[in-house]
Amino acid sequence: MLNIITELQKHCNAKDLIETLQYLAEKYQHKIVFSTSFGYEDQVMTDIIFSNKIPIKIFTLDTGRFFPETYKVWQRTCEKYNQDIISYFPDATAVEKMMKEKGPFSFYASVENRKECCHIRKVEPLNRALQGVECWITGLRSEQSVARKNLSLFEWDEVNKLIKVNPLHNWNLLDVKNYINQNNVPINRLHDEGFVSIGCQPCTRAIIDGEDFRAGRWWWEDNSKKECGLHFNYELGITNYEKANS
Repeated sequence: MLNIITELQKHCNAKDLIETLQYLAEKYQHKIVFSTSFGYEDQVMTDIIFSNKIPIKIFTLDTGRFFPETYKVWQRTCEKYNQDIISYFPDATAVEKMMKEKGPFSFYASVENRKECCHIRKVEPLNRALQGVECWITGLRSEQSVARKNLSLFEWDEVNKLIKVNPLHNWNLLDVKNYINQNNVPINRLHDEGFVSIGCQPCTRAIIDGEDFRAGRWWWEDNSKKECGLHFNYELGITNYEKANS
């Protein structure tokens, strides 16, 4: 898999972000996607894809527990670009079983319960969304958390057996905000209220000055392990790319 990543790096070394996405869209026709949760970074990527008419499908994982503000920015985004964003929902039977056995707030009781909820509401729908996909674009940035500090542009996702691309991996938050302001990109209004990383409503709070970027997500847990399973291997505590090449 290193050969594939080396080849991609070679082809895209002199390309800018838009050119890189256009190249990937041509190389992985109909087998390339971008996943959005409608935060700052994902809105930047959505704007780039839609504004430049790059043929990359955009999808979201609707956990059923979004903030109302998240649904509002979703609606505004579809209206602004006159494009659809595909939604994947959790399996109803699995959600019903978890709620019946453990109640609506089981994730506060233990890390294991929280991971179970994330798996049902996010990971399993993601698995369906990535079926047949060979290239997955994300809005991840290296400075977002300890678990993401070693992000690179191209990675091999061993779990999903595909190429993962992080075009904003070396952007800082100021870069993101400048792009949003310069291009009039719709944003989630919760960002203006101290919500930097926005997930499910019961699991997200605003942060205060000096707190870590991910402090508002699952705030009752250890800061170093705040991932939902979409981008991180819990058991080994390493990225999927590191796992494949260890």
